[in-house]
Amino acid sequence: MEDLPEELFAEFLKRITRTSALASLCTRFPNLCKVEIDYSGWTVGHGNQLDNQGLSVLSSHCPSLTSLGLSFCSYIDDSGLGYLACSKKLASLRLTSTPNITSRGLLTVAVRCKSLSALHLIDCHKLGSKDWLEYLGSVGSLEELVVKKCEGISQDDLLKFGPGWINLQKFVFEIKKRFFRNDGAGPGEGYDPSYDPHSLNMYDFSCENMKDLRLAGIEIATGKGLRFLFGRCKALEKLCLEYVRGLNDNDMVALSQSCNNLKSVSLWLDPQNYYDTFRTAFTDNSLKALSLSCPMLESVDLTFTGCSAIYTSEIGFTRKGLVALIKSCPIRVLVLRGANFFNDKGMKAVSSAPLLETLELVDCQAISNAGLRFIVRAPCLINLTLRLCDRVTNAGVSKLAHSQKLESLIIERCSRVSEQAVRGAARSVQYSESVPLSELEKLFATSCS
Repeated sequence: MEDLPEELFAEFLKRITRTSALASLCTRFPNLCKVEIDYSGWTVGHGNQLDNQGLSVLSSHCPSLTSLGLSFCSYIDDSGLGYLACSKKLASLRLTSTPNITSRGLLTVAVRCKSLSALHLIDCHKLGSKDWLEYLGSVGSLEELVVKKCEGISQDDLLKFGPGWINLQKFVFEIKKRFFRNDGAGPGEGYDPSYDPHSLNMYDFSCENMKDLRLAGIEIATGKGLRFLFGRCKALEKLCLEYVRGLNDNDMVALSQSCNNLKSVSLWLDPQNYYDTFRTAFTDNSLKALSLSCPMLESVDLTFTGCSAIYTSEIGFTRKGLVALIKSCPIRVLVLRGANFFNDKGMKAVSSAPLLETLELVDCQAISNAGLRFIVRAPCLINLTLRLCDRVTNAGVSKLAHSQKLESLIIERCSRVSEQAVRGAARSVQYSESVPLSELEKLFATSCS
């Protein structure tokens, strides 16, 4: 139905007030394979939501249904999920903020939907029992598992997935989003500088087909929990670690040595007390490991939150370490947020990167016009983004305009750059005196959301 005009599609939906009407609609489109039902922003005044009976009609009248997403569906409970047994081809299920669905309903889906290969669970607070994880792990059909902000599901619960890890290609685990405060406390029980992820531990799970791994807001204890993933994901192509406590250089070394196919790395870090110093979890030793073992690495995203603009030592990475990585790997995309160690000398070094196409700098206060004069020399650079870079002025932007190399230029909240100065500096120009909320959250949020 993607090709239907929005006005016509809206008219269809207005007329679906009874389950018989829904049945007629499904019958009219027998090849319907993907359905998304989203009630975000819904109030009682908007009318009734789709309920269990409606889900039964949908399941029984859509024989080609392969993908189903339910968001903010408060009228659907475990009984409704039971009707998905009719969907023999259902391969992907996404549940977002479905308050009345429990582990019992999810187990029903796991047992009856034999084709299920992708499961996304987001903000589902009544989920907690491990039975469904054990069952799906024993069957081994899941290739994609996403668990975000589900309070009842812990790292220990996920270990019940057991043999299922071997077929998993994408795994995301995020607790309720938070940004840690620098409260002066120690690094917690998860940090052990002598721990070797290569050593044997109590978990002998294989995850050799994992290509995409994202962990966010969790603390990993020494030799426990999801730490076994580091060093065992031989096929990994994309790694994203957002404010994960308890890790150190040994983990990154173990991971990089087993991931020759790694293409993308995203690290969001904040400083913690590491016994002898106050800094982020990883140092140049991690960058060196990536340089030596990941010849296909082409995208690097480094975000630093809560690090002083004055004390560069609060970030474990140095300009020298980052430049060495860029020179060793075929980096095409580089994103730096809050990188107080990166200055104009770094820009000069990066300008010689032969494949760099996209550069994004956010709150990099050490960058000035001199850095822009260097970066225009980068042979393949076509996309440049500058946000909250207050030392950059109109004079620096004029150098970009003079080069006529850029296809895209985004400048947001750079206080000394005017809208007039960016005109004509690239084929596509975006200028704003404000910064998107998402960027501000990454840099300045310091409390639980």
